[in-house]
Amino acid sequence: MTKPDILQMGPYPDWDQVPLEQSFQMHRYFEADDKAAFLAEVGQKIRGIATRGELGANAQTIAACPNLEVISVYGVGFDAVDLGACRERGIRVTNTPDVLTNDVADLGVAMMLVQSRGMIGAETWVKDGSWAAKGLYPLKRRVWGRRAGVLGLGRIGFEVAKRLAGFDMEIAYSDVSAKDFAKDWKFIADPVALAERSDFLFVTLAASAATRHIVGAKVIEALGPEGMLINISRASNIDEEALLEALETGKLGSAALDVFEGEPNLNPRFLSLPNVLLQPHHASGTIETRKAMGKLVRDNLTAHFAGEALLTPVL
Repeated sequence: MTKPDILQMGPYPDWDQVPLEQSFQMHRYFEADDKAAFLAEVGQKIRGIATRGELGANAQTIAACPNLEVISVYGVGFDAVDLGACRERGIRVTNTPDVLTNDVADLGVAMMLVQSRGMIGAETWVKDGSWAAKGLYPLKRRVWGRRAGVLGLGRIGFEVAKRLAGFDMEIAYSDVSAKDFAKDWKFIADPVALAERSDFLFVTLAASAATRHIVGAKVIEALGPEGMLINISRASNIDEEALLEALETGKLGSAALDVFEGEPNLNPRFLSLPNVLLQPHHASGTIETRKAMGKLVRDNLTAHFAGEALLTPVL
């Protein structure tokens, strides 16, 4: 039986690559030196695309594959996939929600704790001899009992808030509407108002054209010189220029970030800031979750080509 031809946008671990190649004819776009020539060569054969959230599939790539039927995204974010082009041609799109939710929430809360308590600097204080030479590490700020805001109470935002409740924090959230499952938490529709009453603001909403730079100068300034911004969503949700300016001038106290515009080549201004914790977009980066994500990518492709219902459809 002929294997369906799949365009692979980026590398996967061997535990995903091997079973993918067993079930499909994989065409490694990311290894091609001349990508336009590669697409011209294989595009007619391609029936599916296997991609990652940050890589997506743009209109040009989709147009180069006239027989494309399905795009399977490794990740919860699908904003890098041209959904308009997919709708026009009836191309199905899937992602990998749920399986990464708890790990992303874990890292977000961990980032808050690490940054608030100065744990990276404290470790350096021990290792470089400062503890012995200079005495106790400078005092930092507590987490428990303070005010947390969650911008976007979807799957990940909900799990973040559940964890924050364990620290006896005062929790509020913003979303398109109040949620019945969040009766113990305060709903604040306006992100600026949410930031103004928060010591910690978690950005956990899905990225779209409507949410681009939703965390702009007004939200950042409302969070203020004692506030902390934690982003475990997508970089486009934050105006990085406004964020950098606020961090550099003290208008914002601190930030903990797992995502960046142009990553991994982030703005070098971030690298010299003492009040920002930087992470390499690895909120879902556990062995257990990455294996589950890869399996869901394969299972969605398998279901499509078997004529079965998609497990986690976006389109």
